[in-house]
Amino acid sequence: MSCKAGQRHHPIRLRQPRLTEDLPGSGRPPFPLTVCLDPPDLSAWSSPASGVPGIMVFDSGRNGPDVVITGMVHGNEYAGGHALERLRRTAPVPAIGRVTLILANLKAFDRFDRSAPMASRYKDEDLNRLWHPSRLNSDEQSNELERARELRPFIERADLLLDLHSTLWPSNPLFIVPPRRRSSDLACALASEAGLPTLVLTDLGHHGGSRLIEHARFMAVGGTGRSCLLEAGLHWEPQTVDVMEKVSRRFLAEALNVHLQGVAQDKTQPVRLAVVTDNVTAKSAEFSFVEPWVGNTCIPRAGTVIARDGHDAICTPYDDCLLIVPNLRPKQGQLAVASAPRPPGQPAKD
Repeated sequence: MSCKAGQRHHPIRLRQPRLTEDLPGSGRPPFPLTVCLDPPDLSAWSSPASGVPGIMVFDSGRNGPDVVITGMVHGNEYAGGHALERLRRTAPVPAIGRVTLILANLKAFDRFDRSAPMASRYKDEDLNRLWHPSRLNSDEQSNELERARELRPFIERADLLLDLHSTLWPSNPLFIVPPRRRSSDLACALASEAGLPTLVLTDLGHHGGSRLIEHARFMAVGGTGRSCLLEAGLHWEPQTVDVMEKVSRRFLAEALNVHLQGVAQDKTQPVRLAVVTDNVTAKSAEFSFVEPWVGNTCIPRAGTVIARDGHDAICTPYDDCLLIVPNLRPKQGQLAVASAPRPPGQPAKD
């Protein structure tokens, strides 16, 4: 595979001889479990007029785009709950069309315990890996599958979807889109407002299953549904809520322009587009990075060792390589990091 940054000229994995097994590394750092943000009061979402817990619908009564914002697809990512509760209080009825706000995994959120904040990511399985028809239409049962099927009618009617997420490990905020130009256009419209994240990334998905932004509504060739995911910052930080709220308000303000024209009306900053070329999966339980990389770090030289995985050295495949949302404690079989070429115009240090 090649990229605009130049042809790949270095393998990602190199088997290290025994004599170099002491390759320096950061080991497996402890999870950053400092919770600086209290859980939100979501009592207003328990029995909404929609008839479905966690779903608020604001309908203008006039034909127009169907706009959906989702948060808390993972129960412990409750910055999205704060952001959507702030929006709910403003009663965001559009001039035309309909706005739907969805808090996706309330059952997992209800289990949140700040002494073990990672335990409430989901109850049975990851809600953000279930959105392929083969799972939704199967006879399988789980709390998350039941919830996905309950949410499906609201997702299937969406013209525009914004999915709010946060990260466990430090990373600069960014937008992630499925491989459809119309969804890239949506994210670019959001990113073109000053003060919002500027990086729009098309990635390779997850081998564990389809994410919400990859629902058939948004993946159909020649379809009209557009989707994007926002990684807004660390899970339990107040500034993450602020980023989510600002992006959500931009989303609502530009929805009609994006729906009709594919572009935003107001553009005040340039956008950077990048495409993931590789996913690095941990093949051993000993995967560790050579230092605790921050997401979107740009590594200038191909062949730079960034991690070790058992006897393998993990290297950058090309010059000016972005490290996308590194997972500093991946389990065996989990995605550890993705790589993408640095977009033109992005400084070497982001």
